[in-house]
Amino acid sequence: MKTLKIGIMAYDRMKERTLAIARGEEKPASGEPMVWFTSVESFAKVLSERNRELLALVARENPHSLTELARLSGRNKSNLSRTLKTMSRCGLVELERGQRGTLMPRVPYDEVKLDVPITSSTRQAAVPPG
Repeated sequence: MKTLKIGIMAYDRMKERTLAIARGEEKPASGEPMVWFTSVESFAKVLSERNRELLALVARENPHSLTELARLSGRNKSNLSRTLKTMSRCGLVELERGQRGTLMPRVPYDEVKLDVPITSSTRQAAVPPG
């Protein structure tokens, strides 16, 4: 089973940590989340129940285009495109080029684990979504 680990970190801390990593002053520890959100609420918006159903549909049906996914899901293609691009930036979806340049969504993970610190922590790296 392939798992995507997601963490929560305040934006200011993410920015500070990202700059420190870029300068070579810090290095992400093994096992840290690969994707970061600034709040549980922002995570919940991206991984809402409706979007989790969409991910399950993509994983199950392997659509060959956004047009096919729109038909399968009953969702508007332009809304799907926006949603999938957001999910792609977060690592939840990969958008591959298919025939004639169509976008084929793929779900690279079987599950997501959310790492939510209760107290402040310095062990976290930073890649803000979006």
